[in-house]
Amino acid sequence: MGPIDFVVVEFPGNHMTGEGLPLLVDLVEREVIRILDLLFVRKDADGTVTAVEIADVTGDGELDLTVFEGARSGLLGQDDLDEAAAAIEPGNSAALLVYENLWAAPFASALRRGGAQLVASGRLSAEAVLASLDAVEAAEAGA
Repeated sequence: MGPIDFVVVEFPGNHMTGEGLPLLVDLVEREVIRILDLLFVRKDADGTVTAVEIADVTGDGELDLTVFEGARSGLLGQDDLDEAAAAIEPGNSAALLVYENLWAAPFASALRRGGAQLVASGRLSAEAVLASLDAVEAAEAGA
């Protein structure tokens, strides 16, 4: 098995365009990732949190996510939904995505066969990396 990651993506104003959906489907079809869980929650203005059916997240019939129906491994529980809901602003929705990095599975298997074990893991935010690269570029331009 490859490394497992999760993301929580907030949609301000419950506005989900579906623009990223074809890209997610492409990653699955090319076996770069495998979706283990995909859940949606909506947080009303009064703070009430509701799980949203995956087939039509917006309720307007435009965003069809039926390709991911049944993407429930059981890894996400009520605590995870509550934590995701706490991270988003009232009036917004969020997608919780748990996925396996299939591209890394052969590498991870080879390491395990050799007796290696993962002792730390992390992720850098794109914003932090871009800010760092901008700082380096500015320093080089000033030198």
